[in-house]
Amino acid sequence: MPPRLQPPPASGTRRPRAAVLPLALLLSLALQGVAAAPAGAGEPEDSLRRRDPELPRGLLEQAARAALHFVNFRAGSPSTLRVLADVLEGRARVNPKKECQVDLVFTTDRYNPEEGEERLGKCSARVFFRNQKPRPAINVTCTRLIEKNKRQQEDYLLYKHMKQLKTPLDVVSIPDSHGHIDPSLRPIWDLAFLGGSYVMWEKTTQFLHYYMAQLSSVNQWKTNDDAIDFDYTVLLHEFSTQEIIPCRIHLVWYPGKPLKVKYHCQELQTPEEASGTEEGSAVAPTELNNF
Repeated sequence: MPPRLQPPPASGTRRPRAAVLPLALLLSLALQGVAAAPAGAGEPEDSLRRRDPELPRGLLEQAARAALHFVNFRAGSPSTLRVLADVLEGRARVNPKKECQVDLVFTTDRYNPEEGEERLGKCSARVFFRNQKPRPAINVTCTRLIEKNKRQQEDYLLYKHMKQLKTPLDVVSIPDSHGHIDPSLRPIWDLAFLGGSYVMWEKTTQFLHYYMAQLSSVNQWKTNDDAIDFDYTVLLHEFSTQEIIPCRIHLVWYPGKPLKVKYHCQELQTPEEASGTEEGSAVAPTELNNF
């Protein structure tokens, strides 16, 4: 769940423009949560930098959330976690296979903002949804990252705090039944959210997104070989089904090194179960050559 910002890069392969779709079809796609923007010949360059009036806002936010999950995972740092602030502009195109490519620009906030801190920055992304399949392909770049020295310092302080925690951890759930997170448990939640970002990115589709509602249990906590070895269970809230999906996640983290994640989720709607494994340095953006 690495930051790079420029307008969304195009594939090196030359691709035909998407066909101009009539208004009736646009409205039909909007009802399904998808919109197609015309890309006719002679289109002015600055038309790419405005919000398409026919584009459902929900689709842009869906793409922005997926991109942020990807950014958080690739960064591998609890100190640089981001959340969505606002979608500024975007457009989408749908190919004959009903796969949707979204180009957008959005702003972000730090997940744990300091008092008086301004918004962290702006991101530009291209998100490719493969119809209703999970794990969208993402190219994303962000500006105004936290300074490297400050990030390293914050990560190391968090790491030292975690190394001093007792084993096994006496944690029932985070947040508690009142929605409160004890400050002493905040680092555990942040690290759990970091691993959850990978799971949420991999499970996201064009019509489903996820929110980490609770860290329900800590199954194992080890600090062998200096790294933090964290085995825990989270409850993911699935939108728009409103299902609560338990996922067991195994995370290995050390400041400055790629995050390693394995997970297994119990799917409630079908007898199938989902699982996956990934290391931060091993994930590469998928070439977007369907348009």
